[in-house]
Amino acid sequence: MPPSNWDKELAKIDKQLESMSDEALLPAKPNASPTEKVAAQTIQRETTTFGVMMRLLLATALGVGMVFWPYSARCGAGLFGYLAAVGVLMAAGVWSAVWTWKHRSAKAHILSLLLTLWGGTLAATEILPRIGYAIPTEAHPAAWMCG
Repeated sequence: MPPSNWDKELAKIDKQLESMSDEALLPAKPNASPTEKVAAQTIQRETTTFGVMMRLLLATALGVGMVFWPYSARCGAGLFGYLAAVGVLMAAGVWSAVWTWKHRSAKAHILSLLLTLWGGTLAATEILPRIGYAIPTEAHPAAWMCG
């Protein structure tokens, strides 16, 4: 059997997939009623790459904004507000990851997963010293509440 050039083979497959419509790639259920088929096709047509990229842009803006968090997050309400914002960042990362996966956008999907990882890192930085797993510092004390 002759050796194959996998780059050429994969390029052929990519061209075939690009030439197919979303309806052909994501067919409706075979036993679905006509109204369900029309609803599925409408959703596929209405979901655009622009919408996916806007979701990713919002999540990225939040991820960058977390670096410049303007309030104190050492303890109390400031800490809980910060952790809530980090939770929103992680949810936005997952939200955009789902949509980029559905639209087969590999680079955008990786960015979405990195945003989720960034949110987890920010959360771990604040939570781990408070639960006794990491060494507390002046910026990240062991106390949840001020006082």
